[in-house]
Amino acid sequence: MALPPSDLKRYARHLALNQFGPAGQQKLSASRVLIAGCGGLGSPAALYLAAAGVGTLGLLDFDVVDESNLQRQVLFETADIGEPKVERARRRLSALNPRIDVVAHQQELCAANVRELFDHYDLIIDGSDRVGTHYLVSDACVLYRKPLVTAAVYRFEGQIMSYLPDRGPCYRCLFPTIDPAAAPGCADTGVLGVLPGVMGTLQATEAIKLLTGIGLPLLGRLLTYDALELRFHELRFARREDCAVCGRQPTIVAPVDPPGFCTQRELRAVRSIDAASLARDLRAGDDAPMLIDVREGAEFEAGHLAGSINLPLSLLDHEGRDAQLQRLDTQRALVFVCRSGVRSAQAAAIAQRSGFGIVRQLDGGLLSWREEVDASLVIA
Repeated sequence: MALPPSDLKRYARHLALNQFGPAGQQKLSASRVLIAGCGGLGSPAALYLAAAGVGTLGLLDFDVVDESNLQRQVLFETADIGEPKVERARRRLSALNPRIDVVAHQQELCAANVRELFDHYDLIIDGSDRVGTHYLVSDACVLYRKPLVTAAVYRFEGQIMSYLPDRGPCYRCLFPTIDPAAAPGCADTGVLGVLPGVMGTLQATEAIKLLTGIGLPLLGRLLTYDALELRFHELRFARREDCAVCGRQPTIVAPVDPPGFCTQRELRAVRSIDAASLARDLRAGDDAPMLIDVREGAEFEAGHLAGSINLPLSLLDHEGRDAQLQRLDTQRALVFVCRSGVRSAQAAAIAQRSGFGIVRQLDGGLLSWREEVDASLVIA
C-alpha cells in the first residue's frame, strides 16, 4: 500500500534514506508500540516515535504530573502539574502528529493485566523507573513473544538493551535476580536531567530499527553511557541455559509480581508524617512511635536518628520479609524513614499489607529532618 500524499512531505527525510524509504515508513505506520512509563525515558521515546509516524502509540502510566518531573520529563509543562500523565501526553503527541493514534492506558502494570495490555501491541518500550517492573515487563515479553527495548538511568549513567523472541538473551539472562536496593530510584539518588533524554532517544532508535528491520539491534549487548565521561561502553552477554524465564527448563511460566512489589495505589494509601510532628511525637515517652530506618547498613551507620532500628528495604523485598517484620513492635505506631521518603513509602506499604496497625513514613525523609529539625544530622 502506497503512502498517502499527505505523508510524503511530513516523512520526506525518512523517504530519502536508501535503507528506509517508503517501505520502512509503511512498516512504521502499520506498527503498534506500547510505552510502559511516561517519565524521563518514556517522554523522549514517545515524542520521537510519534514524530516518526508509528501508527499506534500506547501510553501506560498510573501517575500524575509532579513539579519534580519537569526537570527531565519533556512531555509535560508547568500547567500539567496534577494532571494524569497519559492524558497530557496523549494530547501533546496527538498535536505533534495528528496522523497517528495515541491510546492512553491510565493504569498500573501488574501480573494481572500485563497480557491484556501487551496483546494489543507489536513492540514494548520499558520506560519504568522501578526494578521490579523491569523484570515483570521482560518476563512478559519473553512469555508472550514480544520484542522489547528496555533502559534504565542512575545518577549520571544509563543502560539499554533489546530483546527479540528466539534471537537473543533476555533481561534475566543478564540480571538473574532482583535486588531493589542495588537500584534505588532517582528521588533517592538524583539523576542528571538530560540523561533520560539520551537513553529514551536511543530506545526510540532501537524501536524504529526493530520495526523496520534495518541496522543491527542491541541483542546480547548491553550499551552503557557515562554522561560525566561522555563515553559509551558495550557489554556482550549470552543466553543462560538456566535462565528462569527463557532457559531450557524455565521456572517462570506466567508473569508474577516481584517479591515486595507495591502498587501505586498501595503507596498512595501510606500516610506521612512531617519532620516537626515526628520530633514532637518522639518526646512522648512510652507512647513514642518505633522508628525503622530502611536504608542499607552502610547508609545507616553513617548517620541515623537516635533510637531507630535498621531494617533495609532489600530484606523486606525478599521471601524472608515475614521474619524481618517480626522484629517490629505491633503495639506501637511505626514510622519508616529513609533518605528522601521513597524507600520508606515502599516499606510502609509492605507493613500495611502485612496487617500492622498505625503505619507512617517520614515525609521527605531524613533530608527534611535535617532541614527542619537537626542540621547536624549526617546523611550518606
